[in-house]
Amino acid sequence: QLQLVESGGGSVQPGGSLRLSCAASGPRPEHFAIGWFRQAPGKEREWVSCISATGGTDDYAESVEGRFTISRDNARKTVALEMSSLKPEDTGIYYCAAPPASWLQANCPAREASAYASWGRGTQVTVSS
Repeated sequence: QLQLVESGGGSVQPGGSLRLSCAASGPRPEHFAIGWFRQAPGKEREWVSCISATGGTDDYAESVEGRFTISRDNARKTVALEMSSLKPEDTGIYYCAAPPASWLQANCPAREASAYASWGRGTQVTVSS
């Protein structure tokens, strides 16, 4: 499976912006779709976004649509999540993840944690005044 490392988390004020990055290594990470999840204190892990291996398709949760943008740079083997107009409810630990190796690994799987096999350790995002 892939090894994933998130970075870029921090503390920002409501309305601010933040850019998260997910660095991937292992067997051909450019061949895997990459998703982002977040988990707020006391809540279940929530699917946020996903991008296909080629970057040709992307998808977002309704709660972040229009505010977050996912992209990837396969030459650098990184996936970014650009977040703007941040709200307090965006606070949480953000994880990047990849689906299991299979013929469908290049495509975004179901919007749930059980559909992913490789996970980073997360990076904290705090939105408060």
